Amino acid sequence: MNAPGTVERPLCVAVIGSGPSGFYATEALLKASTLTVRVDLFDRLPTPFGLVRGGVAPDHQKIKAITVIYEKVASDPRVRFFGNVKLGRDISVEDLRARYDQIVYAVGCESDRPMGIPGEALDGSFAATDLVGWYNGHPDHRHHRFDLSCEAVAIVGIGNVAMDVARILTQDAELLAKTDAASYALDGLRNSRIKRVYLLGRRGPVQAAFSPKEIEELGEIERAT
Repeated sequence: MNAPGTVERPLCVAVIGSGPSGFYATEALLKASTLTVRVDLFDRLPTPFGLVRGGVAPDHQKIKAITVIYEKVASDPRVRFFGNVKLGRDISVEDLRARYDQIVYAVGCESDRPMGIPGEALDGSFAATDLVGWYNGHPDHRHHRFDLSCEAVAIVGIGNVAMDVARILTQDAELLAKTDAASYALDGLRNSRIKRVYLLGRRGPVQAAFSPKEIEELGEIERAT
């Protein structure tokens, strides 16, 4: 019997998750010059690209353009994509082990991390995961409802996501309408009464996790002061 990885017996790999990690793992397998491989990408959502589709801010289209590389990987005849397939519901690990030589788990982190502080669960307190998924049209978050009738919002954190949220909440909704922001989110942002956004960080500016470019983008918002 031929060893896996030959023309006669390709190495069959299942990649669970079709976000950036899943695609980069697939690309690396395809580039392995000493292996003949076949890769099946599985995702519980009907569409691929993971956080590039559902996590990157809609006004950052240059970053989202990375999907061109993923599309090239997906178009390789050695690759197949199976969407709307959930591990544990539609297929089991035992099913995969019976049909594949290797399994790559590239599922990422889909939930927020609670801070464990008093008041965290009160009305009006949300995880960034919920809001970001909401304005990106993620199936898990599109039914959330956010009260944007208040004038002030506090964002806990000073990383890239915090900056994205601050920018989206204060940006002109008509400018966002030119992006792939969800239509229902645009309706909510058009009726927003938010005037002030406070960013709360537990450390100083030296430890901030955002880039200088993101600070510049806040200054470019027409109504920012």
